[in-house]
Amino acid sequence: MSSHLHSARTGVHYRITGIDDDPAVPDRTRQLQELGFLRGEQVVLLRRTQPGNDPMVVRIGLSTFALRRAEAARIRIEADPAHGHR
Repeated sequence: MSSHLHSARTGVHYRITGIDDDPAVPDRTRQLQELGFLRGEQVVLLRRTQPGNDPMVVRIGLSTFALRRAEAARIRIEADPAHGHR
């Protein structure tokens, strides 16, 4: 089942299935891909900051990033079966 990174559970390993285009920010998909948010990559939500859960701290590969909720809402994910999460 696919969802988006902004609704991910903390500490669960996911795989990126794609990035939705953002008509308000045409370069967003390219920018996220340049950072390494590519289809098939593993991603983990490390924590949500307070207040408002924005930005969110995520790890992709060996890199850690702070993503705004609006950016995370564009990244499609699914649970990574290699880590036994559903």
